[in-house]
Amino acid sequence: MADAARAAILPHFRMNDLAAENKLIDGFDPVTIADRAAELAMRDILAKERPYDGILGEEFGATQGSSGLTWVLDPIDGTRGFISGTPTWGVLIAVSDENGPIFGIVDQPYVGERFVGGLGVAQMVSRHGERQLTSRKNKSLKEAVLFTTFPEVGSAEERSSFERVAAEVKLTRYGMDCYAYALIACGQVDLVIEAGLNSYDIQAPIAVVEAAGGMVTDWSGDRAHEGGRVLAASNQRIHQAALELLQNA
Repeated sequence: MADAARAAILPHFRMNDLAAENKLIDGFDPVTIADRAAELAMRDILAKERPYDGILGEEFGATQGSSGLTWVLDPIDGTRGFISGTPTWGVLIAVSDENGPIFGIVDQPYVGERFVGGLGVAQMVSRHGERQLTSRKNKSLKEAVLFTTFPEVGSAEERSSFERVAAEVKLTRYGMDCYAYALIACGQVDLVIEAGLNSYDIQAPIAVVEAAGGMVTDWSGDRAHEGGRVLAASNQRIHQAALELLQNA
């Protein structure tokens, strides 16, 4: 499925005449021919290989299944980055049961990096070979690198809560979409804090981060696989420190 999505997307990346349709009346949420083609390519494979599983995709909604498993697909997470030519977008694939994701892939077709997590696997595969994914264990909050995709984070209240954490860390960066979660899994950064996510935005990253030894919850410390406000951390110590600041904000 990830290979098929790559093949559908890459011919459109960094094309000067690529059109983007806005899905919002108030705001900007783009979708392109590449988003739709990639999801259809993945759905075609599932129809043949996993006909009894459900599907939840960003572009074509939900298809009910009878197996108890659901494939959660975001064909291009970070379409704003995609149409801007940055290589921080990714293909998200997760398979979930009633408790959340059990396996996930964060795939970056242009740079050729694939992050895989779940079912006993925590691995990055790239043009440079394979490596095991392990999140950082020995960092404290004051040493942490923090990411969020949008500088405004969400509402004014959510932005204020985020800034409370940002004031305590070593470095704050912006704009990475799903790639920031992959960087937690490979031990490069420590925190991602976001709000307003959908389930297809977060289920694959949850599987990858948790397989690498990290933690992902909502801002209350509960499961985050339905989306909303998300806190991802490289280790329990940093997670708890950031969670307390979010809850006290």
